This record gives sequence, structure tokens and C-alpha cells, in this order.
Amino acid sequence: MSTTTLEKSHAEPAPAVRSRRTRPRGERGPLGAALLHGGLVLASLVALAPVGWLFFLSLGPDKDDYLHPGAIAGKTTFANYRFVLEHTPFFDWLKSTMIVALGTTLIGVFVAATTGYAVSRMRFPGYRSLMWVLLLTQAFPIAILIVPMYEIFGELGLIDTYWGLIIINCTTAVPYSAWLLKGYFDTIPFEIDEAGRVDGLTPFGTFARLILPLARPGLAVAAFYNFITAVGEVAFATTFMLDDSNYTFAVGLQSFISEHDAQWNYMAATAVLIAIPVSVFFYLVQKNLVTGLTAGGTKG
Repeated sequence: MSTTTLEKSHAEPAPAVRSRRTRPRGERGPLGAALLHGGLVLASLVALAPVGWLFFLSLGPDKDDYLHPGAIAGKTTFANYRFVLEHTPFFDWLKSTMIVALGTTLIGVFVAATTGYAVSRMRFPGYRSLMWVLLLTQAFPIAILIVPMYEIFGELGLIDTYWGLIIINCTTAVPYSAWLLKGYFDTIPFEIDEAGRVDGLTPFGTFARLILPLARPGLAVAAFYNFITAVGEVAFATTFMLDDSNYTFAVGLQSFISEHDAQWNYMAATAVLIAIPVSVFFYLVQKNLVTGLTAGGTKG
């Protein structure tokens, strides 16, 4: 009986199964990326269109050019800017605005930061009510606050002073900033405060040396809010600042409007010039500003 040797043939490889590439989380497909960038471009155009239009109107030499803007292209000039810089108290307005805005920013952020930190970390009687009282102050219209505040500031000798306007602006900006920073301080681990106490730091030392550096993005958001609030405030500045040399930009713009006339070309040029210091301030804080608006506090 013969034995046959069976040779094992190599098995043919099974057909490869094409695996579908799984897209990592956060990665968008071509269509999604196109829609996202298209939306961002559209949003940028919507945001920049008023600024571009204002700049275009500022190049028209006549006060009524805004009624027929198509004619501006053939007669553009920077004469409006020259007039504003040479024949108006623009630099007095700039000085007053910077004093009031920077003063409001420094004092407002300091008060808001200390208030927000105290409510976030310390449990004292009425700490919950304090934040709601701050929020309640925002419920009163400016119109009903002007008269009593004018009486109070008149008794204190703060009418037509920078200090008076800074304090008034802080009453508007601090409540919102305190809520903002309180929420930001809540995201910072409490263990950092405990580590500061172990190292022998006082509560204020912990706040100044450990918490504030970590809260820089939140402070940038609060600082920018305080700054633009002071720059754009009109009602209090018009009422409390009596001397022309103490006018801020928002009040100075009103000098181009009379009972029967309005010099829109000069107003447009002045508005463009006003945007320069605000843009510079935004550039200085924009890195931390974006982080503060998106990231929150520390992680872990």
C-alpha cells in the first residue's frame, strides 16, 4: 500500500477589506471646511463693512456727500482729517479720553477683581447677596441716575473733574466685570490658594502672586470692557464735564452738530481717528482677550 504525500499548498491571501478612514475628532471634511471659512469671511465682511463705509464717507470734502456717496470716489481728499487735527480741540479730547478710559480701566478692574475673588473664595455673611446687589444696579436707567448723582458729586466737588467721571464709569463697568471675573476665578483650582497658604502667603499675597497671573485672560476681557465703556460713554460725560477742554471724544463729536446743521464729513473723520487708540488697546490685549473668551481658566 503506497502512501501519498499531500503537499500543502499555500493558501491564497484573502481579499483585503478596505477600511474606511475614520476622521479624527475636530477634523472637518472639505465641505465643512469650505462652509466654515465661507461663514467666517461673510461675518468679517459684515463686521468691517460699517468701518469701511465710515472711512469712505470721511474722504468726501462736503458735509452732504453722505447723501450721494457715489460722487465721493472722484474727489477723495484727506482735508477733513487735517481740519479735525488743526482746527478742533481733538488732542484735548484725546487727553481727556485717555485719562478717563485708563483710569476707569485700572480702578474698575482692580475693584472688580478683588470683589470677584472675595466672593469666589471667601464665605462671609451676605456674599451671595453682594453679587445680586451688583447686578441690581444695572437695572436702573441712566436717565433716573443722573440727577441724584449730579447732586452727590456736586456736594463732593467732583463736577467737571476726571475723578468724578472715572468713578461714575466704574459704577457702570464694575458690576459686570465683577460677575465676569468671579466666574473666571471659579475655574481656577482651589488647591492653588491652599498651596499659597502653606507657603506662608496672606490671602492678598495669594491673590496678587498666584491667582492674578493665572487670571490674566479674564483680566484682559474685563480691562477691554472697562476701556470701551469709558470711551463710548456719552450721557454722564455730557452732563458732568462742563469745560470744553475736558470733553471726551464721545462729547466732542457733538460739537459738529448744531440746531440747523450737521458736519457729517468732520464727524466721520473724527470717528475714524477715535478708532485708532481703541484699536491700539485692543492689539495690546488681544492675545489674552481671545484666550479669556474661549479657554476659561486653568485646566487640571
